[in-house]
Amino acid sequence: MDHGTERDTPPGRPAGRGAVPPDPVTGRVPLAVVVVDRDGLVSHWSRGARRLFRLSKEEAIGRPAPDLLPVSGVLPEAGTEDDPAYGAYADYDGLGPGLESSLDGRLSYPAAGRARLTVPADRRADVLWWAYPLVGPGPERLLVLAADADGLRRDYTDGGAQAPVVERIAPAFALHTDFPGADELARRLPEILPSMSVGESARIVAQVLELGYPVLEFSQNDRVPVTPDWGVPRRAERRARRERAARALAAGAPVPDDLRDEAEDLEYAAVRERLEFLNEVSGAIGTSLDLSRTIVEVSRAVVPRFTDVAGTYLREQVVAGEGFPDGVPDTTTMWHRVALEHTDEPGRWDDVVPVGEAMPFPAHTPFFQCMTSGEPVLVPRITEEMGHAIASQFEKRDIRPLITGRSMLLVPLKARHVVLGFMILLRHPERPVFNDMDRVTGAELAARAGLVLDNARMYTYQENVAETLQDSMLPHIPERMAGCDIATRYLPGTLLGRVGGDWFDSVKLPGARTALVVGDVMGHGLNSAAMMGQLRTAVQTMAGLDLPPAQLLRNLDDLAQRLGDTHLATCLYAVYDPIAGELHLANAGHIPPVLVRAEDGASELIELPTGAPIGVGGVPFESVRVPVAPGDRLVMCTDGLVEMRGEDIGVGLATLCESAAHPAASMDDACDTIIRALGTRGGRKDDVALLMTRLNGIEPDAVAEWRLARDPSEVGRARAAVREQLHDWGLPKQADAAGLMVGELVTNAVRHSHARPVELRLVRADTLLCEVDDDDHELPALKTAGPDDETGRGLRVVSTLAREWGASRTRTGKTVWFELTLPRR
Repeated sequence: MDHGTERDTPPGRPAGRGAVPPDPVTGRVPLAVVVVDRDGLVSHWSRGARRLFRLSKEEAIGRPAPDLLPVSGVLPEAGTEDDPAYGAYADYDGLGPGLESSLDGRLSYPAAGRARLTVPADRRADVLWWAYPLVGPGPERLLVLAADADGLRRDYTDGGAQAPVVERIAPAFALHTDFPGADELARRLPEILPSMSVGESARIVAQVLELGYPVLEFSQNDRVPVTPDWGVPRRAERRARRERAARALAAGAPVPDDLRDEAEDLEYAAVRERLEFLNEVSGAIGTSLDLSRTIVEVSRAVVPRFTDVAGTYLREQVVAGEGFPDGVPDTTTMWHRVALEHTDEPGRWDDVVPVGEAMPFPAHTPFFQCMTSGEPVLVPRITEEMGHAIASQFEKRDIRPLITGRSMLLVPLKARHVVLGFMILLRHPERPVFNDMDRVTGAELAARAGLVLDNARMYTYQENVAETLQDSMLPHIPERMAGCDIATRYLPGTLLGRVGGDWFDSVKLPGARTALVVGDVMGHGLNSAAMMGQLRTAVQTMAGLDLPPAQLLRNLDDLAQRLGDTHLATCLYAVYDPIAGELHLANAGHIPPVLVRAEDGASELIELPTGAPIGVGGVPFESVRVPVAPGDRLVMCTDGLVEMRGEDIGVGLATLCESAAHPAASMDDACDTIIRALGTRGGRKDDVALLMTRLNGIEPDAVAEWRLARDPSEVGRARAAVREQLHDWGLPKQADAAGLMVGELVTNAVRHSHARPVELRLVRADTLLCEVDDDDHELPALKTAGPDDETGRGLRVVSTLAREWGASRTRTGKTVWFELTLPRR
């Protein structure tokens, strides 16, 4: 590459301060070479650059490139009176848009151009430039080549034979250097590459020594990779031919033979541009499985490059994450507007077509045609008449000013031959209308977007199914039960969906007692959740039989064996007696519970016989009794809360004890404190079940008991005793109803008991609980009594008047009970 110094001037041509014309023999052009680093600073300034820009190397190195390359924009149209080939240049300076993009690092491909240059000494030159982005680990970012074109224009306009050579300018690096060993290296290089002449090797060696870049490829016919805009008179002719070809293609008319080359080039460029656009869209959408985020990505991917307005509509069931019936949509199908992107001023579309609105579309509209045919619908221009028809779909809102005169393309969003929705694409009136190629591009865009949306829809649907399944399996525990308050938390796992095998439960037992259960089926997914549902149902059933904790776990283990040995489960079962102030607990391989004492706020793990997990089989279970005081709190959870990969479980249990003892204003706050301390730790992947119970107890003066003989006359005494007790408790309004129902239950108990006396108990807690015990194991049932029947009406009376009632077997017989609502204190 010649750098334009006086010593580089071709032989036979005098040196001078003006432009250096090309060598008539070789066709080489004196070039200036400038290298710009990643900070936009000049890192190399060749001798040719010193000559062309009239700045020394010391003045240029380290300075911002835009300060030293003040190249301006586009020259006047060739062939006019202002054309540089025929008249004076326009008087403008400043950094040109093409080279400016290169210098700012926004250019990722080679570029070239022509501009005017103002240099010291009031000299103005016509400059050709090339910019090549440099990719590699080094600091260099851009290679800029520049040449003075005055000599080229003179030779061309004078009709010289040099013009054909100029159009094939190659960046030949023919220069000399002061490096002492350069000549020797140049002579030895042809020994390695025999096809290279001594002169060529000298140029290669000089390039390496001057620029510091290795030679990666050598060609006998090098050409500049990017053809600059030379500004010769044929430029206008070429542009005119391309415009004629473009008009013919846009109109769909036959292309004349003399324009075939230009038409093929235009078609190739258009296809390449659309492929690049589709690739960019494919990379911009589907970055997550979140349906809302995917919808926004699809809309933003096409604005403004492909369209000026993009409205996305989806079926109502798609938005809700539900399934929908097969078949083609009809006029009753509701479509939700889920996204709207545009380049208009902010807020212009918001009031007219707000996001979130749902609407059907009549059969005569292009929207209905798109959604039912599953094919794009192209409207080159929306006429006044069509704008009025479209506007009629929007109640009390005039959309005509927004759409009339615009080009519209409707593309369906399909997946597996099912239309999920469609997109409305609009272009401004001053922009070219959508054509058939745009229709093809839109169809491909919609196909890719439809698959991404369908994946997100299916994921959302599966998430909803999993959450519904999990919610259906987890009980809705009341906040207050006899003598205790309860709070719960469930956190789904982060692996294999949101369904797991953890559960908690509470069951009302005779004697104002409450059964508290926490369990964990080992594993994840639907199989574990199904096993959990079976075990939870079994626990509820056996708890209703009032089995002791150890016996209940024994029966549960037997059931698990019958269900199969594919799953194991841990389970902690506790029975709280608020009257006796006692916990009765048994454990099947579960982590121990925490008891927080109300007296001093201290917390401790309750020591229990661990026992084997449910499903192991043949292992005995033991139970323990733990005395508790009013206000104590019992915390039961699954191991997903305290266990973390790479950490000893003792650390989690210690944190559980510490956080459980933290003072809290309510039970919910206490649960949240534990979740914050343990549930948000990094690495948690298992689901979590947490059950916290405040053991309030029931005071002795809130309990009244009577033993009744197996004599019908005891029924009247029972009624009177209950009425009197309720008056003493300040509950006179409940006395008559309670007395009537007690009489019916005592009558049945006296009639069916065998040997043991009947026991009657009243408990005043959050509700008024009445229990009648006898030694008969047969549970009563509601019957339909006829006009002549003497029995069968008692339980009907109880069922009508009681807030809640029930019956359960005990070890010695049965208990029939009912509850009445008490007035708020």
